Amino acid sequence: MTLRTPADRLANALYLGAGALLVYGLLMWLISLPVFALHRVEVRGDLRHVNKGQVHLVSNRGIRGNFFTVDLDEVRTAFEKLPWVREARVSRYWPDALVVELVEHTPLAHWNGKALLSVEGVVFNTTSRDSLPKLNGFEGSAEEVAEAYKRYSKTLAPAGMRISELSFSPRRAWRLKTDLGLEIALGRVEPDVRLERFSQLYTRVTEKLGAAPAYVDLRYADGFAVKPSSVTETVNRKS
Repeated sequence: MTLRTPADRLANALYLGAGALLVYGLLMWLISLPVFALHRVEVRGDLRHVNKGQVHLVSNRGIRGNFFTVDLDEVRTAFEKLPWVREARVSRYWPDALVVELVEHTPLAHWNGKALLSVEGVVFNTTSRDSLPKLNGFEGSAEEVAEAYKRYSKTLAPAGMRISELSFSPRRAWRLKTDLGLEIALGRVEPDVRLERFSQLYTRVTEKLGAAPAYVDLRYADGFAVKPSSVTETVNRKS
């Protein structure tokens, strides 16, 4: 029986370590050969706003390495920095390509006059010439404003109105304007309930005034103030 001394064990460990380093070095050399270079980036998706120039720019600046060494997360992050890109999924395609699947934001509205708001309530820094409603809010309120816009739109739809502007103040007070030019002050207390009541009474209010109202203040516990032109009339919701 041969007994191994500490020196023998140390020598064996060094041999194994050297062998592992040699194998690693050979592997790194092999995968860095020009034959594994990336020659193509295939971009997929229903793209309406991301153009070829942006894709070319990101491909040139955001992709480093070859088929094996490229960092897929790094490439994904580079594409997701494009203003219109909501999500990017990146995969390798043997032997020399990357496949990038892009999902664009779906715009819901203009946001604070300088950006766009997506249907998910995400602010993305770009502009659009599309006819979109104008939503305004304070920092961190975008998702809440987007959800309120959807709810209030459904509430006003039976009355034949669409929201053209919706604002949410730092004091958490709501104010909106419809496509008919009607301005509505919702305030902070039970805005959903009060808007629902007004929507149900809109036809009766219009008939009583003889014209469509220009301004409505719903910040009353038992009624609301209506301004048809230059005269303000209080209409009780029970009348």
